[in-house]
Amino acid sequence: MRIEYDREADAVYIYLQEKEVSRTIELSHGVNIDLDAQDRLIGIEVLDATQHYSLSDIFNLRTENLVLDESLLARQSNDSHSLDLR
Repeated sequence: MRIEYDREADAVYIYLQEKEVSRTIELSHGVNIDLDAQDRLIGIEVLDATQHYSLSDIFNLRTENLVLDESLLARQSNDSHSLDLR
C-alpha cells in the first residue's frame, strides 16, 4: 500500500495494489475508486483534498493491527497474487 499527495493537483491517492486501472467509479463529488479488470479495488482518489481535510490530517498517518500471521502468508502464497512486504 502506498499513499501519495500531489500538491499541484491537491489530490490524495491511496494505492492498494500497483495494477492497471480498468475503470473508475465516482462515489461522490471528488472521491473516486479505481478497479482492475476483475473489478477489485486497487485505489482511492480524493480530489481537492485540502478543501475536505487539513494538511495535518492528510499527513498524520498511522497504522493499526498490522500483524501478519502464518495463515495469511500461506494463503497469499497459494493465490496467484503475491504479498509484497517491502
